[in-house]
Amino acid sequence: MITFENVSKVYGNGVKGLDRINISIADGELVSVIGLSGAGKSTFLRSINRLHEITEGEIKVNGVSVTKAGKKQLRTIRRSIGMISQNFNLVKRSTVQKNVLSGRLGYYPTWKSILGIFSKEDYARTNEALESVGLLDKLHSRSDELSGGQQQRVSIARALVQQADIILADEPVASLDPVITEKILDDLQRINKTLNKTVIINIHSVELAKKYSTRILGFKGGRIVFDGAPNELGKEQLTEIYGKYIEKEKAGNADEY
Repeated sequence: MITFENVSKVYGNGVKGLDRINISIADGELVSVIGLSGAGKSTFLRSINRLHEITEGEIKVNGVSVTKAGKKQLRTIRRSIGMISQNFNLVKRSTVQKNVLSGRLGYYPTWKSILGIFSKEDYARTNEALESVGLLDKLHSRSDELSGGQQQRVSIARALVQQADIILADEPVASLDPVITEKILDDLQRINKTLNKTVIINIHSVELAKKYSTRILGFKGGRIVFDGAPNELGKEQLTEIYGKYIEKEKAGNADEY
């Protein structure tokens, strides 16, 4: 369970990234977050693991305050939250195996992390995770030898090896072609359904949000102006989120309209 209690974020220039957000996300939901650029989507997502500090309110994960957590407690909380981003966040010159193993770093003392000492169990977890995303044959390849779609699947495998209960995906398919986009979203949906992971995705495509999500949050000006099931997202709601209705054929990249 993720809860936001009267959460606001005001940037140094006075812009409100989040404006009095009160919401709960239950275990096992697949939530898509939509809205124009600057609406607060990334701020919302990145405040969950405190990559963005909030100005007011409190965020809790499974009843534990992320907002008030000290350094050691925050490290423990972050072990349960996997992060997938648009630019993959891989060490490009390292092998796929090493990048996926890095998902286990939060479970080791600093000296073992620096020396790259991992257990046999973690090497086995790495193989299993890569097999689940169809990349076991790339185990010893350098990450920069992979395509964009393959690199994103490595980052998904890393989150699986991390054994994260929550996966945050910040525009994970923004730089990928349509075919690979659907493969990545298929992977995330499968992980959500088969492993009961909570998945929250920032995404520009309304059509894909409706196809893959169990719930959609629409942001505008730092506030949630829509919170409902995909079949509840119609013309009136899209107008509220984007300022005008986006026809289906234009919904592939809502940020353009």
